[in-house]
Amino acid sequence: MKKTKQAYAAAGVDIDAADRAKDLIKKHVRSTLRPEVLSDIGFFGGFFEIKGYREPVLVSSTDGVGTKLKIARILGKHDTVGIDLVNHCINDILTCGAEPLFFLDYIALGKMVPETVEAIVRGLAKACRDANCALIGGETAEMPGMYAPDDYDLAGFIVGVVEKRKRLDQSRITEGDAILALPSSGLHTNGYSLARKVLGDDRASLNKRHAELGCTVGQALLEPHRCYFNDIKPLLPWVKGLAHITGGGFEGNVPRVLPKGLGAHFNKGTWSVPPIFPLIQRLGKVDDAEMYRVFNMGVGMAVICSPDDVRRLKKSMPAASVVGEVVKQKGKTRVLID
Repeated sequence: MKKTKQAYAAAGVDIDAADRAKDLIKKHVRSTLRPEVLSDIGFFGGFFEIKGYREPVLVSSTDGVGTKLKIARILGKHDTVGIDLVNHCINDILTCGAEPLFFLDYIALGKMVPETVEAIVRGLAKACRDANCALIGGETAEMPGMYAPDDYDLAGFIVGVVEKRKRLDQSRITEGDAILALPSSGLHTNGYSLARKVLGDDRASLNKRHAELGCTVGQALLEPHRCYFNDIKPLLPWVKGLAHITGGGFEGNVPRVLPKGLGAHFNKGTWSVPPIFPLIQRLGKVDDAEMYRVFNMGVGMAVICSPDDVRRLKKSMPAASVVGEVVKQKGKTRVLID
């Protein structure tokens, strides 16, 4: 009996397409490389030489983009989700006082489409360049049967560094300290499962326009996650704590930087709430408590400082607004918003 010849492509994995994707992304990756990167693209590992630190402490983080990817897929716009991923990770290590050194990505696809991979990496590279962070490596995996042909997932890994004596130390935070807010650009990368349920995630729903948005629903939902590194880095000597408002909203993130026994009081109306949030709340009949538990509600980063340093920070960050203060904890509640 004659045996049927099998090939990897027949099983759904296209090595030629993967090679073409690698060729397309090389120029974007090389645009981010710093002198400290000691290996070329394509090696099995990335080398990075740490310079200029007496007692360097490495700070790492990893994250994904979540179901925001579904919006990108439906609209065929893939060049911003990489920005989301890098900026989310940079903001996370910034809360420790760290500057980013290098970034790695992982893209898993149901079907290798080189142009899609190239668009994703273009966004990754742009965000890395903006923060002087090297895109030092990555991996693509075509996995038919695990993902639908037009589906993909995206994850990232960042390593940064901070001088040991300059780490942000939450023990310095005291009652009466001021809380400033740096504005978000929208949902950033959290709350999309609820947003999609309320607003819809088919093409017609995403192309719908609401007067208050000034753009389509899809455009508002794909607005990239904002990076705060360049704004905050020069001001770190006067910052006591930073809370990146991501999954879990205010209650899930602010207490992570507060010493035991302290809470945070936020005053509603002291910052601007992007129109996408009131739209979700109105159409979905979502109560206030749930909105603040799921979304950032316009506060991308909460900055805690001494009241004496508020003027200095606001002068250097004009977009920042004083939105609350650190208070004694009452009961089990650590975050009060009224």
